[in-house]
Amino acid sequence: MMDLMIMKSGANETVENNGCGGDGASAGEPFVPPINFANVEDRIYRSGFPQPSNFPFIETLQLRSVIYLCPEPYPRENLEFLKAHNIRLFQFGIDGTREPSVDVLRNIITEALKVLIDVRIHPVLIHCKRGKHRTGCLVGSLRKVQNWCLSSVLEEYKLYAGMKSRDTDLKFLETYDVSYLRQCLQSIIYQYHGYGSKKRRLLSGEDVTHKSRITSI
Repeated sequence: MMDLMIMKSGANETVENNGCGGDGASAGEPFVPPINFANVEDRIYRSGFPQPSNFPFIETLQLRSVIYLCPEPYPRENLEFLKAHNIRLFQFGIDGTREPSVDVLRNIITEALKVLIDVRIHPVLIHCKRGKHRTGCLVGSLRKVQNWCLSSVLEEYKLYAGMKSRDTDLKFLETYDVSYLRQCLQSIIYQYHGYGSKKRRLLSGEDVTHKSRITSI
């Protein structure tokens, strides 16, 4: 068992390791989270792109899966880390060089959301490049499934996007209809009913193989 101490200095955050943790950092060596790292819900995390220096910290999350929202191939070093820790990679490519249309976002985010709310893949880390726009759209869609009010959904998105909030993303979050998703998932996915109390209900005992654009290792 390792003891972790969170240390903050200005805008940066590190986690001090006060114990021993196998292949991770040595005792006393700080764990460094990826940029824009945050806990979304129990066993759901978000961040920017993890760098090798973040690997010891990511080990502490005991992930089962990573949802990657960029179209570029996953770096070899990151793939090797995932394989070494038996972590599955789900890739949904959203172009970050220009603002995607609302229709493109809706289609890809819906497929990613189907994977995200399946509790069998948790703990899970969601990330894109900076943990702002693409990650913000997926997390915001999850909040709508959770019945958050729209103002809170948009406020959370802006918190991580900062001054670089995208009008297309905000329009997408305003118009995204989760009723279609709920209908699609009635017989195939675990669905949360009240994250705060960590209650989960399996709507069907049937297993499902996700047939979306997924890269899995």
